[in-house]
Amino acid sequence: MPYSDEHLRYLRLLSQKYQTVAAAASEIIRIEALLRLPKGTEHFMSDLHGEHEAFVHILNSASGVIREKIDTVLGPGVPADERADLATLVYYPNQKLPELKARQKDLHAWYRLTLLRLIDLCRFVSSKHTRDHVRRCLPQNCGHILDELLHAHFEDHDKDQYYGEIIESIIRYDRADAYIVRFCEVIKRLAVDRLHIVGDLFDRGPRPDRILDSLMAHHQVDIQWGNHDVVWMGAAAGSPLCIMTVLKTTLAYNNLDTLEGGYGISLRQLERFAQHTYADSDVSRWLPHADPRTAAGDLTAAARMHKAVTVMMLKLEAQVIARNPDFDLQGRDFLNRIDFDAGTVDYFGTTYPLLDCDFPTVDPAHPTVLTADEGKVIAGLVRSFAESERLQRHVQFLYAHGAFYKMCNGNLLYHGAVPMTENGAFAAITFEGVARSGKALFDYCDRRARQGYSAPQGSPARLAGQDFLWYLWCGAKSPLFGRSAMTTFERLYIADPAAHVEVKGPYYKHIADPRTAEHILREFGLEGEGSHIVNGHVPVRAIEGESPIKGGGRLIIIDGGFCRAYHQRTGIAGYTLVYNSRGLILRTHQPFENTDKAIHEDEDITSKSEYIYTAPQRILVRDTDEGGRKQALIRDLTALVEAYQTGVIPQGVAQEL
Repeated sequence: MPYSDEHLRYLRLLSQKYQTVAAAASEIIRIEALLRLPKGTEHFMSDLHGEHEAFVHILNSASGVIREKIDTVLGPGVPADERADLATLVYYPNQKLPELKARQKDLHAWYRLTLLRLIDLCRFVSSKHTRDHVRRCLPQNCGHILDELLHAHFEDHDKDQYYGEIIESIIRYDRADAYIVRFCEVIKRLAVDRLHIVGDLFDRGPRPDRILDSLMAHHQVDIQWGNHDVVWMGAAAGSPLCIMTVLKTTLAYNNLDTLEGGYGISLRQLERFAQHTYADSDVSRWLPHADPRTAAGDLTAAARMHKAVTVMMLKLEAQVIARNPDFDLQGRDFLNRIDFDAGTVDYFGTTYPLLDCDFPTVDPAHPTVLTADEGKVIAGLVRSFAESERLQRHVQFLYAHGAFYKMCNGNLLYHGAVPMTENGAFAAITFEGVARSGKALFDYCDRRARQGYSAPQGSPARLAGQDFLWYLWCGAKSPLFGRSAMTTFERLYIADPAAHVEVKGPYYKHIADPRTAEHILREFGLEGEGSHIVNGHVPVRAIEGESPIKGGGRLIIIDGGFCRAYHQRTGIAGYTLVYNSRGLILRTHQPFENTDKAIHEDEDITSKSEYIYTAPQRILVRDTDEGGRKQALIRDLTALVEAYQTGVIPQGVAQEL
């Protein structure tokens, strides 16, 4: 066959790795075997909001997948309490192992039984992986022994004797604990192939930083940014407004440990400024939300900081609105709308009395100008955010493994909403003089979000990108927000409840229609019964009978109230999705008490499972995105074999490119 110059150049490059017909053919055979295996399990989570204990538990349990596999492997013949102990051991091996050992009268017999059960469980979860893949998942220091235990051929060995001799050696040389822990980690690693986080890791819950640490240690994860994430990304990039916004939410929930303990960001300068400036102020409206996990400390001091940050935030918001007319937020620069003598605000044509008229740092003639002291506080915080090595690592991870949206194995993942008109068409939003809608708008937002962190320091592009990150947090037409307004000012300063309402965009009305989901999927190049939209952002009010399944089963909202602050409103503690080779399973979770109860009382999260899509036949690796890439490689390798056989490329000779 004739070869183009470009194709020949690529084949020569490929020949550097596969230098003979035998090498290329062996790789083709290996890939063809892989393509016939069942697809790996994907795990979807959304709107974690700093709830690190519940997140870690659901991550460790794979939303109940591991417990189901334990029940399958051990069967009803093993008592339920023993199966629960084994499940908790797999979830938390380092913490659970000492407790289980302390209960045993015959530790040797318990070691033997536990190792045998873990071997069987590990063999089961590894059955849909190639031996090569399993080997790469094994720890280096004992991987060869684990490999032998997992892949022994019992036509050549007596199973009980073979396992018994190896296990006796493990116990004799005091390695049982290490092997139990390694088996537990391998089981979790093999049970889930890929983790998808559909936005909002930050805010409200106590430790989002620990969630990021867990994600960075995960073997394969992607993240679709939520509006709470992008404002933290803007804060790490150096945006004063994003920093004030982050601080306001953190102080509202009294989560100072996230900043001070998690990220090493000192609030001492802010605290001194607030104590001095608002010493005589009534700060009752700024007291933090009650959460027994974060109730420690001086709440009045936190309230003063909360008020100080709010006023600085309002000044900076007005400045950003003024320099970005295409944000279309005119009228939300509230400090410019206040009559300070009368104590009222012009709220889009209606005059309201202010609930708080105490503005000691605001000059009525120039209400949006920062005082010298405010400027010093903000400059210090900008430095602290920039110098927080851990925060910068986390945000760099969010950029490297995250995006505005993702398409994976026929599913479309995004956090917020596709802007739509009242009649259900994609809304065209104009930025920088160009109107964009649908996928083009999402691609534009992704680029602008990256610009805010990656453009050169001090450049107009970086400043514009940081302003845009803030807009994505709260803009009425932001695909990450999807509501009429972020009514922070209204809730603090205006008594009328009608002003507090954040009206959902038309998207939330139209997604009940199957045609809308199909329209969105087509816009992103996806089609077919197996394609779904996985969405987060707006908690599903299950307590009121709302279903997370929209659009005739084609769109699933998996924000069910992971955050404790939402549990009373939603009636549950979140949804997760599991996509295995059989189909798509929705898990509905009840609240998680705490890690101590999970470890010491085997208290698992109570969950309900529902298949929302069953594949017409078992989904194999060849049916996935990775399978498509592997099949393309087979075609290339086949062409390379032909080039070798016809002499176009000589075998075993380093090729010049």
